[in-house]
Amino acid sequence: MSPVLINISIVVATFIGMECVAWLAHKYLMHGLFWFLHHDHHQRDDGDFFEKNDFFFLIFATPGILCLFIGLQNDFNALFWIGTGITLYGMTYFLVHDIFIHQRFKIFRNTESFYLKAIRKAHKVHHKHLGKRDGECFGMLWVSFKYFREAKASLDKQKPVTKTQFRA
Repeated sequence: MSPVLINISIVVATFIGMECVAWLAHKYLMHGLFWFLHHDHHQRDDGDFFEKNDFFFLIFATPGILCLFIGLQNDFNALFWIGTGITLYGMTYFLVHDIFIHQRFKIFRNTESFYLKAIRKAHKVHHKHLGKRDGECFGMLWVSFKYFREAKASLDKQKPVTKTQFRA
């Protein structure tokens, strides 16, 4: 395999792996030991733009930055490409979670994508649990199939009826 394909594979595998890391960290760290930082994300009432939960950005960005830095110092070795995958996941997380789902910036409000509707619904279900325990839907980019089915059914109901649908 060519070095370029190997590097792309490392980035893609790291990105996919980060969804697993995010799920585990969210379930067992954010809703566990670090609940003191995460709780305001579930129980916001102060109207502040920033939350204690935002410290997780620094916590999760650190390994990516270190991998990029060390990999860059060593002629773009595998650590650089791992850091690239971590960083791309972090950027995606920010766009999907903070901008699309939580609307920290009032853009990307409406969508006809069943995928985006599914992840938004799963996240709303996650937030219905205000406490540390009994949570569900800890993923960000991959959620239970039931949310995909619900989103698809919702979009199908919204489609306008056309003349061709009445033909026998």
